Amino acid sequence: MTDNAALLARRGAAVPHGVATAAPIFIDRAENAELWDVEGRRYIDFAGGIAVLNVGHRHPKVMAAVGKQLDRYTHVAFQVTAYEPYILLAERLNGLAPFRGPAKTIFFTTGAEAVENCIKIARAATGRSAVIAFTGAFHGRTMLSMALTGKVTPYKRQFGPSAPEVYHVPFPAAHLGVSVDDSLKALAYLFAADADPSRVAAIIVEPVQGEGGFNLAPPDLMRRLREICDEHGILLIVDEVQSGFARTGKMFGVEHSGVEPDLVAVAKSMAGGFPLSGIIGRAEIMNCVEPGGLGGTYAGSPVACAAALAVLDIIEDEGLLRRADELGGRIRSRVSRLAERNDIVPINALRGPGAMIGFDIVKARGTNDPDGATAKRVTALALAEGLVLLNAGVHGETIRILVPLTASDALVDEGLDCMERALVAAAAS
Repeated sequence: MTDNAALLARRGAAVPHGVATAAPIFIDRAENAELWDVEGRRYIDFAGGIAVLNVGHRHPKVMAAVGKQLDRYTHVAFQVTAYEPYILLAERLNGLAPFRGPAKTIFFTTGAEAVENCIKIARAATGRSAVIAFTGAFHGRTMLSMALTGKVTPYKRQFGPSAPEVYHVPFPAAHLGVSVDDSLKALAYLFAADADPSRVAAIIVEPVQGEGGFNLAPPDLMRRLREICDEHGILLIVDEVQSGFARTGKMFGVEHSGVEPDLVAVAKSMAGGFPLSGIIGRAEIMNCVEPGGLGGTYAGSPVACAAALAVLDIIEDEGLLRRADELGGRIRSRVSRLAERNDIVPINALRGPGAMIGFDIVKARGTNDPDGATAKRVTALALAEGLVLLNAGVHGETIRILVPLTASDALVDEGLDCMERALVAAAAS
């Protein structure tokens, strides 16, 4: 029988260290919000494949749609011969675009591809090259998306110079002592010192930071960014790779602000576990790139497009926007009660819209001093309790909860029980 230890040894011999794995287990099967490893042990999934499984593992409607597509064809390359699932999905997403006016959508494979192509489109549309991003942001691991990412370790440290003309300003987060005014003042300094607005193609922002710690972009920040972009002819890009497709209680996280972006990068939960990403953008902007300037061999896989069409049906038919708010309320209530206890590790700054919930492990109660080492210990102890849980944040201090929106209340409560025991055990160790 193959076990976790044997597979871990084989992994060490066959796979480089550069790709990390949070949990030292190997999964054999999964259903909805539950996993079973190769040794038959069951786990509750609070990671969702890093926000990929808003509709759960192997949702029957997704599997049926994929099976039907597999019986027809798996790949022809959209740039060779087109196919209807791509067009159907583009039409559906254009109708859901978080801005007024005509929209167009193009598909890729990964979130990083979507982000990079947003920048390409913005540069083509404006004739400019500079891009502004935020500290704490995560936009991917390719060279340009790595440059946009606002965290050095582990994403940038070993890889030499980043792409030029990428600048960062502080992301506002009250618990980190950064206000919207601080961010806007830094942006004004940047315009004065390093990048005149006339050279800036785009400002890119996550409506809710993912790897940065589940920090919600304040509506006032989003409104001011929109005003600044309009004043200077800059495009506003929102990275919805982690916050999109019902996770926050809206189809897209930016909808909480009421601000309309120009380009929207999407991926992760769009296709229920199948690799697919895309850009939804204003039609006149999307049309600025000449034929052949965008694309990719596997971009817009017909199998993934079929899965994504099923995901959109599930979100609507099962009321997952409402369900995200219900789950989020349930989780926040439980974590709020835990924060009042003295027998768990100190926690602070509970936050996040819908079911995109995060809170920080800190070194002492009543402080914001991050404790990434203890947060990592909590995730390890949670795994021992049968819960897959991830940490995030600039210092690794944030515990993030990304349970599938299709999970039952009973399963979510069971997972929260596991998390509670891990928080208690971490305090005792």
